[in-house]
Parts: sequence; structure tokens; C-alpha cells
Amino acid sequence: MSETSGRRNLRMPSTDELFAVVTEHNGGNHVRIQCEDGENRMGRIPGRMKFRTWINEGDIVIAEPWDWQDEKANIEWRYEGQDADQLRAEGHIDSLTA
Repeated sequence: MSETSGRRNLRMPSTDELFAVVTEHNGGNHVRIQCEDGENRMGRIPGRMKFRTWINEGDIVIAEPWDWQDEKANIEWRYEGQDADQLRAEGHIDSLTA
């Protein structure tokens, strides 16, 4: 974190990834997400994140929609609260509401 500005360099979505907000936790490794493209998808939390990263309703995540089934996506990253606030302040996630 920079001492003067307080801005952190955050992971941004690649070309096939989207910002999304978690709207519902369906148990196990499945969540319902609202993506920035307006689609409501079923998100799958991969095993590498399942026990290390807790994902709750209202969290901002990066999702990668499946190529063969567009109504589903993999969760690739979860932002902490202060990181999500920084994304909102910079205008990256204006269309998403928790």
C-alpha cells in the first residue's frame, strides 16, 4: 500500500472474467452471483479456495463464466472489504449492488 495515497494494486479481471457480487450462498461450494453483464449465474467455488477463503453474501468476486454453459461460472478471486471499497471509489463496479 502506498503511504501517500492509500491505493493498493488489485487483481483485475482478464478478458474472459467478470466482476460479480454474491447474492446467495447455496451450501457446499455453490453460490448464486449477479455478474456485471447483468446475468444471474450459479458460481462454483473451486477446491483451491473452498477451505482457505470464506465467501459470504455481498462479497465482490471475480467470476469466469463457463464456455459450454453460460449460466454457470467459476469463482476465481474474492476481494476483501477495503479492496471492494477501492474498486467502487475508482468506478470499476458501479453497476453491482450487494
